[in-house]
Amino acid sequence: MRRDLPYALGGLALGVLLLGNAVLTPDAAPVEVLDIALVLAMAVGLAACRRYPVVALGVVTVAMLAVHVRVHPGVSAAFPVLGAVYVTAWQGRRWAAAVASLAFLGGFLARDISMAPAGRPGQLVAERTALLLGWFVAANVAGLVARQRQAYLEQVEQRAIEAERTREEMALRRAGEERLRIARDLHDSLTHSISVIKVQAGIAVHLARKHGETPSPTLLAIQEASGAAMRELRTTLDVLRAPADGDRVGLARVDELAERTRAVGVPVQVTVTGQRGNLPDEVDQAGYRVIQEALTNVARHAGPATAHIQVAYAPAQLTVAVIDDGQASPAEPPTPGVGLRGMRERVSALGGTLRAAAHDDHGFTVRATFPLDGCAVTARRGEEPG
Repeated sequence: MRRDLPYALGGLALGVLLLGNAVLTPDAAPVEVLDIALVLAMAVGLAACRRYPVVALGVVTVAMLAVHVRVHPGVSAAFPVLGAVYVTAWQGRRWAAAVASLAFLGGFLARDISMAPAGRPGQLVAERTALLLGWFVAANVAGLVARQRQAYLEQVEQRAIEAERTREEMALRRAGEERLRIARDLHDSLTHSISVIKVQAGIAVHLARKHGETPSPTLLAIQEASGAAMRELRTTLDVLRAPADGDRVGLARVDELAERTRAVGVPVQVTVTGQRGNLPDEVDQAGYRVIQEALTNVARHAGPATAHIQVAYAPAQLTVAVIDDGQASPAEPPTPGVGLRGMRERVSALGGTLRAAAHDDHGFTVRATFPLDGCAVTARRGEEPG
């Protein structure tokens, strides 16, 4: 509601301007109760223009044409329509904006021609119509330019986010590769040397006892120290090969993700079906990232909407989906951005499929399916030294 307040205040200001102009214009008709009701309808339409641009544009256009026909307040009747046309074009409904512009201009011109006094030159009517035509063309073009700029800025922001995410993933991958390299070096050098020391000390102790001699304390200390060193080195190698990752994201944290999305004003429901098994780390993380990106798109692009997260576990596959009831429609399919491309690449790399499409009755669905046959999941396993 706070985001709609400037539209409502703008509608009231234009209504006051329109009524004031009607009172001051010499050739305007008296303002009646119906005219005030039409002005209030225009203000309500502008207040709802952000949420329902096409409906609001229709209400404002009809109301202002009626006021122009009844009262004839001059070009001020075009100001609310210009504002609604700009907002509608900015939200991507360019055909609705163009049709409303032509309808208002046609009605305005028809009324001026039919009610013009006999001695009034037609040049004045033509000049005013040409002026209004220029204003409406400018409003349509400005709305389209604003939409293109907004899309460009969103694309740049999304690319920056994706680049940051890629840098983090590359850093983690390089850190993992470095851990494996260190583990291999330790295994190839220290493990061999300490093993030789331990074996030689053990043989010396065994031969001494076989000949009835008491092993020297130094030899026993070497045998004990080499055994302890082997155990500690083996523990270190296990940590380097498979480090604990308590902060790794996965589907177990979907409820946290839903709660963060609710905090920004998007109602979210979560449905989980099936029995969760031992998911490969790559699939677990990719499913979480798909849901995260889809919820981000809902919050940024769907307008007033609710989202429904679905996670379905099956023996042979995992399916995750985010369904919203926002403003998307098949008539205006979204342009694939970095987010959608990133989701598709992430899912395809694991042998899965991604479907992202609008509903017939408005809304959008992102659905990813991952196979769990183990054939495509190799990214985090790496080469085991040894």
